[in-house]
Amino acid sequence: MPRPRKKRRREVNRVPRSDALLPEFDRSAVPEGLVTRRQLRDMGLSPGDNKEPVAILRCKLCATRPQWSCTHPTRGFLLRVGLAKPKRVPTLAQERALDQAMSARQTCGECGRRFYICLSKKLGCCLECFDGTPVDPNSYMAPPASSTHRLAA
Repeated sequence: MPRPRKKRRREVNRVPRSDALLPEFDRSAVPEGLVTRRQLRDMGLSPGDNKEPVAILRCKLCATRPQWSCTHPTRGFLLRVGLAKPKRVPTLAQERALDQAMSARQTCGECGRRFYICLSKKLGCCLECFDGTPVDPNSYMAPPASSTHRLAA
């Protein structure tokens, strides 16, 4: 018969809401002009001049405990929309460098096909080249045309 487990109580680090360093808002009571990082990203903005959060978005559990400050990892940090800046657009050279880096991770070393996903470093090739498992034709890009001379003249 298995031994009964001892129940351990986690030590709770409670801070009264009046002693909290930042103001806290429940999900339905956030004032206009304050958003989370994810909301900024959806708006096409970056944090910009927001050096640190100005308020805390309380988690769902803490909404039932209004007297305590939210210390859970699921809490969100609120930033000012007015200080946010538009996201930077990469230059063509940066996009080309990223494409080359991804190409190196997605191209099979043996058959030369470029897949839409990154290939395993451990195998070093696609599954078809490794053990003969057939690969779905929709999972890779058409191989580039050979660089031989194609002019008629």
